[in-house]
Amino acid sequence: MTDTAPHKRKALQTPADLALLGAPPLFAVPRHVNRPHVPDKAAFDARINAAWERRWFTNDGPLVKELEQRLCEYLDVPHCVLMSNATAALDLTMKALGVKGEVILPAYTFISTANILHIAGLTPVFCDVDASMALDPAACAARIGPRTGAVVATHVWGSPCDIDALQEVCDAHDIPLLFDAAHAFGARHKAHRLGRFGRAEVFSLHATKAFHTCEGGLVTTCDSTLAKTLRRMRNFGFDLMGAVECAGLNAKMSEMHAAMGLGNLDQIDATRVLAQDVHRAYARGLADLPGFILKLPPAAEENNHHYVVGRINAAEFGMDRDRLHAVLVAENVLARRYFRPGGHRCPPYIAQTKAAGLELPQTDALCNDVLVLPGGAAADPADVALICALIRFAHDNAAAIAPPQG
Repeated sequence: MTDTAPHKRKALQTPADLALLGAPPLFAVPRHVNRPHVPDKAAFDARINAAWERRWFTNDGPLVKELEQRLCEYLDVPHCVLMSNATAALDLTMKALGVKGEVILPAYTFISTANILHIAGLTPVFCDVDASMALDPAACAARIGPRTGAVVATHVWGSPCDIDALQEVCDAHDIPLLFDAAHAFGARHKAHRLGRFGRAEVFSLHATKAFHTCEGGLVTTCDSTLAKTLRRMRNFGFDLMGAVECAGLNAKMSEMHAAMGLGNLDQIDATRVLAQDVHRAYARGLADLPGFILKLPPAAEENNHHYVVGRINAAEFGMDRDRLHAVLVAENVLARRYFRPGGHRCPPYIAQTKAAGLELPQTDALCNDVLVLPGGAAADPADVALICALIRFAHDNAAAIAPPQG
């Protein structure tokens, strides 16, 4: 049985009441960042039962085809190609476009992007981000060289990066622009949902995302030739008649994963509302708290509100991000320090970074002070109130909690 209630312990009155200093934790069961949201069980079971009766579990089954079609309609994009995961989706997209040489990407992003480039024989070129935490177009332009084969920009925390400025940079150098849209399902840029920008956009459909298929990836594009090639490549390179048309591998999505996706897509608008309610609860609970800056999407932006992201100003809050993180984790609030360290400081790339004397100050600052709290549609507003109270208590008692400096 899952324990959804906190411990029945006395209210926080002194620092000695904190788990970090020996008291019982606030939550008996850990509260994770972005616990998976689940669809209606009966509808999910009906789809699984239908697949069971058909004995068609993979290889472009009817559920996968239905999900691709519905995603095209929802995202308003001509082509949606489902895959086993986003890592494979990005890898095959790079290969389908014939990208070679160097690929520019933000250092402030999930390390899988750099890793798949490296494994594919491409050279990741790390770039700094701007105040939005996304790839800085000016810094990107400065990093383009004769060996640049592509740019991969991240729509971080559900907000579109500077799509228009980055497209201008890539057009000026005649190189393809791709977007890592792992965080940003359902977000909009101007009149359109993300999915139709650049040469392609790659979404993660992992269980912790705003829209998920348990595990999965999605490539969206307006390029019919690219979409056709990707469909071949995800199935060993076979064409519709079973002849090998190109090099490929097994990156297909199963019917079971598509069933989860269809169920979640049925509820996607309600899911977004629930996530927005959770985000608003954090905004209320942490309002005017010195040194804790909650990242809020612009009022005019349609965001999925899946991520609750704060920046800690140690001087104003009274302790640094890592000490606050320790306080929360001890209480079984498993906040995350994304993306720590930046890609340029991870092996095997750190040696190249040191050799080049690369400095990415914006990225380093974010890696030192960003904290992601449990959020999303599956979060409990009652938990949010307790977490906000805990963070406020940490601020009010920072002098007794934070280790001495020096």
